Amino acid sequence: MDKRVSLKDIANKVGVSIALVSYVMNGQEKKKRVGAEVVKKIREAAADLNYQPNQIARSLRTGSTKTIGLIVADIANPFFGHLARIIEDEANNFGYTVVFGSSDEDDFKSEALINTLLNRQVDGFIIVPAEGTGNQMRNLIKKRIPVVFLDRYFPEINASYIVLDNYQATIDATNHLYEKGYRKIALIAYKSSLIHMRERIRGYTEAMSMLDIKENCCVREIRFEHSQKDMENVFNELLGEDKRTEAVICATNALSVHGLVCAKRCNITIPDDVAFVGFDGGECFDLYHSPLTYVKQPLEEMGKEAFRVLLDLINGSSKTSHVMLNPTLIVRDSS
Repeated sequence: MDKRVSLKDIANKVGVSIALVSYVMNGQEKKKRVGAEVVKKIREAAADLNYQPNQIARSLRTGSTKTIGLIVADIANPFFGHLARIIEDEANNFGYTVVFGSSDEDDFKSEALINTLLNRQVDGFIIVPAEGTGNQMRNLIKKRIPVVFLDRYFPEINASYIVLDNYQATIDATNHLYEKGYRKIALIAYKSSLIHMRERIRGYTEAMSMLDIKENCCVREIRFEHSQKDMENVFNELLGEDKRTEAVICATNALSVHGLVCAKRCNITIPDDVAFVGFDGGECFDLYHSPLTYVKQPLEEMGKEAFRVLLDLINGSSKTSHVMLNPTLIVRDSS
């Protein structure tokens, strides 16, 4: 096995002190006023020697592992996959590594992931909380572990969060369909007590009331673990022989995918038979014969802001940040 390259090896190659090399390799060159030319030589020497820092020794010395835990609902979902990549890139800019996990909206799996990441001594968490995980989140905060909620949060827990204005998002979607002449508008959402889903339902129902078509209000909630089967039942109910429903809003991108699959199976043409509005864009929707109208979430801002807030907490800030970002309705052929 090759001998691990040390700070002393770099110092000998450049002809400077070990302390000077340590300052540069630990990102303290500005604080210690190390000249730019010396910094350049040290970094080039480290690269030439293939220097790999001893993370275990560093964590023992600094009390930081320079890693964060990111728990999302499903990393295979393009929405969460894109968000995770943004967070990973932003964390990398600050010298942090991100360890990922999917809860699959399951509280037991969420708890196992949290414990695993705690054992790996992550410096903090960005979490898309699953239903029933309130006590898990309280325990993290009680232990003074930095945590930021993303996409959804628990109103009764005082913690930082970065979310979309979900209430306004479905108001905008419903108003758009009304302006296009649709009156029998249905919302398909997940059966969940989580705040983001309740706010999307609230926005839709209040918009229907404000538009004076409350009598046409139609919310159908399906189970996460039986999404495709429940979606087929809902589509048969809403778009059966009587064709009562004129337009459908799907409250997540996964529901949009299930809905489009059901439409194809049932020979329902969009937008001729029914108008369709979803959440979040994606390449799969661009390939559909009728490009999808959707609520766009500011993922770049959401991911970067989540890491920024977490980094402040890791660095000792006691400020609780509540950030609610504005949605944008992207109107295309499906409505």
